Amino acid sequence: MVDESEKILLELEKAVTKLENSDKIKNIIKKALDQGISPTDIINSTRKGLNGVGELYEKREYFLMELIVAGNLVGQIMSFLKPSTSQEKKLEGKILIGTVQGDLHDIGKNLVAAMFSCMGFTVIDLGIDVPSERFIEMTRKEKPDVLALSTLLSIGVPQMKLVIDKLKEAGLRDKVKIMVGGRPITREYAQEIGADGYAEDAIAAVKEASQWLTRGGRRL
Repeated sequence: MVDESEKILLELEKAVTKLENSDKIKNIIKKALDQGISPTDIINSTRKGLNGVGELYEKREYFLMELIVAGNLVGQIMSFLKPSTSQEKKLEGKILIGTVQGDLHDIGKNLVAAMFSCMGFTVIDLGIDVPSERFIEMTRKEKPDVLALSTLLSIGVPQMKLVIDKLKEAGLRDKVKIMVGGRPITREYAQEIGADGYAEDAIAAVKEASQWLTRGGRRL
């Protein structure tokens, strides 16, 4: 039998997939928090809802406008949750994140970036369609603890390897932890290209980065 907390989380997931208005979603989140549901579980339900948006986009039931709405919705949800996540344990660290060249999608990347920000990390978001040279330039300049590479499309997959190869050429590879993620990425591919880690969602990304920083991040 589904308990009240599970019902609320399922309600949130469906509301995100249906792109309900922000007031309705905020009311569901408030109800979840009042029920004692953790911000992490709320974010996980948001992620599941976004997966539903992605599936509808692939079926051509949603289009670019719906993806833009979903991205804005994620930002509003994370802003609403920020006071609650501020009560959770923080870890100092700097995250450099971007969607690799050739890919113009940013919903998944935005969710990961927002999650990092809410958990107290300094986040530098390079945006979408980021060339390898830009990642190298900003890694050298900003000295991040973690470089997070994202892609939704298969065209972006080889770009991740290119970024890592360029970091090696620049003598920066051993100065930063590299995390990759996105729909076409697997843990096996992450290992194959020499990434330090793979995250299947925003929660896994934060957990992985937190573990790295607890052990001691590598800095320039």
